[in-house]
Amino acid sequence: MTTLRRRIATDTRYTFMGLPATLASFGLVVTGVAAGLGSAVAVVGLPVLAATAVLARNFAESERESLADVLRRPVGRPVYARPPAGAGRWRRTLNPLASPQAWMDLLHAVVAFPFALVAFVITTVWWAGAVAGLTFPLYGWIIAGIPDVDGGLPAFLGLGTGATAFVMFNTAAGALFALTLAPAVRVAALLRAVPAQLLLTRPVVESPYDLHAYGVTHPAYRAAAQL
Repeated sequence: MTTLRRRIATDTRYTFMGLPATLASFGLVVTGVAAGLGSAVAVVGLPVLAATAVLARNFAESERESLADVLRRPVGRPVYARPPAGAGRWRRTLNPLASPQAWMDLLHAVVAFPFALVAFVITTVWWAGAVAGLTFPLYGWIIAGIPDVDGGLPAFLGLGTGATAFVMFNTAAGALFALTLAPAVRVAALLRAVPAQLLLTRPVVESPYDLHAYGVTHPAYRAAAQL
């Protein structure tokens, strides 16, 4: 039961936090790319594009860290190109654009938003249905006593009229939402993870101590660093 609660909490956190994160990355990256391309002819747009690529990379790194918990396995990290030795200031400034992965990061910032939005809606609906339904006996009698309430959905379906039928039906609906909460938020989390898996990850390397594959925050790398 503890594992199930932890899994629901992880998937819920991933989907709830995903909407503001992807909304922020979408707005900043689209604005940066538009500004950079619009002024690229004047050369000044290239540093703007490079700065936007760095910003998208930071969002991508955060996404990869969260993705590992959701997928329950390590996530391979792509290698970003480094400036050559002795490169000048201009070359180092534009280096973030030299990696093919940089363009994948920018693309992810654009396409991830609709996936995060749908995942957020699914998670919100299931949590709201479960909480509102299971607590319905506490306030459902008040709603049933409102003059304009004529039995609601149970009366429409022919399941009975009156306050008792109204409260029992809505409580049962809440129980159904609660019983299906774990698979629902799991589906939502996996849906949100689709663009990240396609655009931000690489196959996991054999060595669990590869910094480029996992990053310094991976537990295996932390353990290796202490040896």
